Amino acid sequence: MTEIFHNFTASDAIQIAVLYFAIFAILKGAKGSRFGQALLGIGVIATLATVFSFTFHFDVLSRIVQILMIYMAISTVVIFQPEIRRFLQTVGAFGYFDKPKHNADGAVTPKVVVETLQELAKRRMGALIAFERSISLRAYEATGVKTDALFTPELVKSIFTPPLPLHDGGVIMRDGRISSAHCIFPVSNNPDLIASGMRHRAAVGLSEETDALVIVVSEERGAVAFARNGRLFRYQPEQTESLMRWVSRALPDDTRDDGFWTKLSGVILAPFKRLFMGSADETEDRQ
Repeated sequence: MTEIFHNFTASDAIQIAVLYFAIFAILKGAKGSRFGQALLGIGVIATLATVFSFTFHFDVLSRIVQILMIYMAISTVVIFQPEIRRFLQTVGAFGYFDKPKHNADGAVTPKVVVETLQELAKRRMGALIAFERSISLRAYEATGVKTDALFTPELVKSIFTPPLPLHDGGVIMRDGRISSAHCIFPVSNNPDLIASGMRHRAAVGLSEETDALVIVVSEERGAVAFARNGRLFRYQPEQTESLMRWVSRALPDDTRDDGFWTKLSGVILAPFKRLFMGSADETEDRQ
């Protein structure tokens, strides 16, 4: 035992810490999802089989477990394919390939967006609005009607007024402007949303595929919901402070000019900030 600690170096400590944080971040991120349940099942089976074969010195069983672990690792990649794709999209988003430049001209303010959402909720007008962030939404934008218009309460209300042609579908916001309307978003298969409407499922579906922040106004309840990272947060329109915080996070900050390394460090540190510092999103009631 003394010899083991004697040979223990700072490099070993760093490797253990990196591995620990990586595993912890994966488990934390997958918690509560069907992917997390699958990962937990694989982990339990692998652990029990390894302990059993090691305890009783079953060499043949140990060899089988090692082979199964390889197949389980491959299966995990398949199971977590959406999360892996999203991570790679986020990594590719810091480059300047097809990265939209923020333009303050005509960009809407959080106050105007919140007031518009409250007016829509008061009138029980259903709405679906996605704010593009790091991952491009151009593929979904192509399914709708290009607008490139200023965000005004009058325009938004006219878009989501049935039976006008653009009321069905979602609006995509880029750099504080309405980039496209009447867009088709992917629908989530999350079983927790079985009682939710198609707008809410589409909002969660887009937030599962990208890092977009998606806002839904319910025409049945007159409530406002925000979808982010595959989770849905509901609020009453009177909760102005909460709505303002979400919208402020969605809109671009033109006063900040982040370089490549700043963006890179932000992506690397973001999971650990959420793990240890918490997030304002997580402290809100989720329904």
